Amino acid sequence: MTPVRPARAQTKSETRANGRVAAVLFALTGAMLGAAYAAVPFYTWFCRVTGYGGTPAVATVAPGRVIDRVFEVRFDANVHPGLPWRFTPETPSVRIRAGEVATILYRITNLADRETRGTAAYNVTPDQAAGHFNKLACFCFTEQTLAAHETIEAPVTFFVDPDADADKNIKGLASITLSYTFFAATEGAGRAASAAIATPVSTAQN
Repeated sequence: MTPVRPARAQTKSETRANGRVAAVLFALTGAMLGAAYAAVPFYTWFCRVTGYGGTPAVATVAPGRVIDRVFEVRFDANVHPGLPWRFTPETPSVRIRAGEVATILYRITNLADRETRGTAAYNVTPDQAAGHFNKLACFCFTEQTLAAHETIEAPVTFFVDPDADADKNIKGLASITLSYTFFAATEGAGRAASAAIATPVSTAQN
């Protein structure tokens, strides 16, 4: 019978080496998780800046010049199933010159007998025009909280960059569609005050 040899105890150097390996693996795991979480806001920022995926650009100031080229901007409003809201623009479309700043209102009504919350996703079509469509103010940047049967009017202020006229990819383009879809906000999401960006119309409906 072959004698069983007792297990060899680790030396101090081996223990330190194993500890270093564990620390490196732990650090890599943390870095990968951090990168995954950071990718979402980075992707959102990238889309806003470049217009990638039909995401409108976000501007802080008006362009300062207006040219003769006219665009018809159409407004599309949708509500995802599960959110009991009625969501409509005040007008189906407007005609503006490139560089001209315009503001339109959306009306949002909570049809439920309880408080509900929603967040809007948005995009511009065609995708090639998204980088030239700039929003100065928009309700889509904050979560909306509506009391039972409350109605609010939420503004969107925007312009089409006059530099769009030099973009060969949208030569001849006459219309742009700004589309919103409201989704129910998760219970764990932080609340934002709707009053900061919307004017109450009524607090109850019969």
